[in-house]
Parts: sequence; structure tokens; C-alpha cells
Amino acid sequence: MNDRLPYLAVFGLLLGMFLAMLDGLIVGTALPTIVGDLGGLNHLPWVVTAYMLAGAATTPIWGKLGDLYGRKASFITAIALFMAGSVLSGVSQDMSQLIAFRAVQGLGAGGLMVGALAIIGVLVPPRHSGRLQSMIGVIMPIAYIGGPLVGGLLTDYLSWRWTFYVNLPLGAVALLIITTRIHLPPVERVKVRIDYGGAALLTTAIVALTLLASWGGTTYSWSSPQVLALTAVAVLALAGFVAVERRAAEPIIPPRLFHDRNFTLVQVLSFLVGAIMLSVTNYLPQYMQFVQGFSPAASGMLLLPLMFGMLGAQLVTGRLISANGRYRVHPILGGALMIAGALLLLLLDVATPAAAASALGLVIGTGMGLVMQSTTLVTMNSADPRDMGAASGTVTLLRTIGGSLGIALLGSVYAGRMRADLSTHLGPAAADRLATGGELTPELLPGLPARTADAVREAVTSGLHGILIGAAVLALIAFAASWLIREVPLRDHTPSSDAPEPDAHAAVTGA
Repeated sequence: MNDRLPYLAVFGLLLGMFLAMLDGLIVGTALPTIVGDLGGLNHLPWVVTAYMLAGAATTPIWGKLGDLYGRKASFITAIALFMAGSVLSGVSQDMSQLIAFRAVQGLGAGGLMVGALAIIGVLVPPRHSGRLQSMIGVIMPIAYIGGPLVGGLLTDYLSWRWTFYVNLPLGAVALLIITTRIHLPPVERVKVRIDYGGAALLTTAIVALTLLASWGGTTYSWSSPQVLALTAVAVLALAGFVAVERRAAEPIIPPRLFHDRNFTLVQVLSFLVGAIMLSVTNYLPQYMQFVQGFSPAASGMLLLPLMFGMLGAQLVTGRLISANGRYRVHPILGGALMIAGALLLLLLDVATPAAAASALGLVIGTGMGLVMQSTTLVTMNSADPRDMGAASGTVTLLRTIGGSLGIALLGSVYAGRMRADLSTHLGPAAADRLATGGELTPELLPGLPARTADAVREAVTSGLHGILIGAAVLALIAFAASWLIREVPLRDHTPSSDAPEPDAHAAVTGA
């Protein structure tokens, strides 16, 4: 193998990874305009959730398909499916279509991260891995920070539909590079067993739980047949998943991983921080646009303190843990900061200055960064070398599931509080018209009667407070769980050469 790093080929692969990361965040600042255009406030969380669920559920299968039929062919198929989902999302005419096409987009996104890592494992010599990690480390903050900004700018100057169309030129460049510059050795037809049963049961359980979080107590009462049926499906699917994983030759999540106390605890933390992060970053732009009156682009700018706090904390935490080997304090401090940050954001009201509203996000962002980085490091330290790939996949999968369930549950709280406030001030008929029709957009708000506009601002603020109270409760649970982590010395050696290599396709599960 040539020892020169194939920069152009790696760039094409990283571009595919970038698309998957970007699309998890790019729609956040466009959501108020999307809901105003298509209606369906109650379905708003599913625009994000459908994408994440589809990506999380299919990631393990994409990796196995790459082993069976060739990593390059699998990656090209994933990009093509992602681009098709992007086009369909852009032409959606109602919220149901958008949610369905976002799921198609997520099906492709599930293969982008895992496919890129698998191909990189073949193309790049081990001695270049440090340089490659630096390159991946550069695109992550660009996607995290650029997502809300790009989404806002496109919504402001073109249309919210361009938050999906923008994937087409980027995807085309990635496809061109991959098809012309990447030449892999013929795939060896290895015999792999895809855990279809586990994947199906896990997906069923996640979808049932997400629907339960969205509908319970709002669309349907908790004692309704629909909610009781969903509860039974979720319980049976989870029980079946555990049983299948114990018998599967190559389980998606090896049960033996959870025999380690620290591993189990940090998976709980990863789940909770995913729920907090997705909920806060997708609903703060609602407040910025409706209450503060900012454009989508400006609301993306106002999220920068939160994003910089999160990324800065991840970088500093990684360096500190590498320097002294001590990590227990970081999730504890992160949990405390998430609680404090959520409570500080409760100070937001219709009269809060924009600069203060933006700055308040720094605290919760820093807390999220501390927990995210420490959970990843503790996960890798707690797993046996043979399970490194599965362990890193599990922590990201649970963060993704947490985000999906969190945004569904807290999103229903947001919609419920907002509708209740609108009903109180304007009456049920006006509340239904604003929530389900096309009258509630930031652009149309100034043209509404003053009484209606004031009621909308109060209702959005109340909805956001519901999100933040929920985030504070989740952060409190994370803070309590983090105290149970034991300070186990970090490994100061790499896995032995005779230890089995972790599967490249299991390195990342989710976006």
C-alpha cells in the first residue's frame, strides 16, 4: 500500500460524513418557517426524529452490506439514497410527506458515516490515523456550528427547501471523487451474519417509544387503547431484542458490554445528553424567531455561544483526561452545568435582551460538551479490545435514540403548552387555526393583530419553558447517575496485535 495519504479520496469520504452530520442540525433554524408553510405544529419533532431513527436503525446493516457486497458500492448507494431523500424532502407539500422523505434521507445517512470509516480503514495506513483524526475533528465543529447558520441563511435568502437541495451539489462532488479516485481491492466474500432480528426489534421498540412520547397525554390520553397498545409493543419488542441479542452470533449490541458498571452508567448519560442537546438546539430557534423577532440566519448566529461551549468543552475535556487520566469529575461537572444552564434559560421571556438570550446558552452547551466527551472516553476504556467497535457504536446509538425520544417527548410538551396558552388568550378555534394552518410563521407575525401577536410570543415562551423544565429534570438524573461512576485507571497501551480488530463499520452508529 502506498504510504502517501490519498487526500482527495479522503476528502470525498469526509464530505459524505459531513453531509450526515450537517443534516442533523441544518433544519433547526428552518423549522418555524417549515411549520408555518406546511402546518402541523404537533408533528414538528418528527422532522428531526424520522431522520435520526432511520439512520440509527440502518447503520449496523449498512456496515454488514459493505462487508458482503463491497464497501465502495455500499457507500455510493448510501449517498444516492441520501440525495434522493433530500430532493423529495425539498419538494414536500405537507408535513406527512416531509417526515416520510426525511426518513428516506436518514436511511441513506445511516450508511454515510459507517461507509466512510470502513473505506478509510482500507485506504489509510495506520501511521496516518492521527492526521486523519485531526481532519475528522475539523469537520465536526464546521457541521455543528455551520448547520444552524447555513440553515438560517438558506431559509432567509432562498427558501427552507434549500436546506435539503444544498445536499445535491455536495453529494455530487462526493460521488464524483469516490467513483473516480477510490480503488479498493476486490472484496473478499466473507461470511457475515446480519442481525436482522435484532435490528427489526430495536427499530420497532424505538418507534413505539417515540410515538408513545409524542402522543401520550396530548393526542391520546394515557389510558387510551392506542397508548396502551404502543406500551405493549414497546415492552415486547425490548424484551424480544434482549433475548435475540443474547443468542445472536454477531449482535448489534453485545450484552456482555453491560457487565461493566461504568459502561452501563455512561450509556445512560449518553442517552440523556442526546435528549437534552437535540431538544434545546431545535427549539431555541423558535424562541429567537417568534419572540425576539430575528431571522432564521440571525437565530443561527445566536446559537453560537451554546455550540462553542459544547465544542470547547469537548476539546478541553479530552486534553485534560489524556494529561492526568482522571475522568469522573467531568460528567459530574457536566451534569451540574446542564442543570444550571437549563434553569438559567428559564429566565428567557418576551422582554429578554437578545445578547443575554444568546449568552445564556453557553452554560448548558459547556455542560453538554463535558458529558459527551467523557462518556465516549469512559466507554472505550470500559470495553474489551474485541468490543471497541461495538462499544463506540453503542454510545452513539444511545445518544441518537435519546435525541429521538427526547425531542418527541419534550416536543409534545412544547406543542401542548403552546396550544393551551393560545387557547387561553385567543380561544380554541384560533389556537387550532394558528397551530395547524399556515398563519404561524415568524414572517407573518408582525402582520397579525397586536393581541394575537402578543399571545403567540407568550405561547412560544411558555412552550420553550416546558422544554427547559424537562431538560433540567433529565440533567438532574444525569447528575445523580454520574456520581456512581468509578475512577478506573485509563489504559496506557493499545490493544495487542493478536487481539481481534474492531469492525470499522461498528465504529460509528448514528450521526
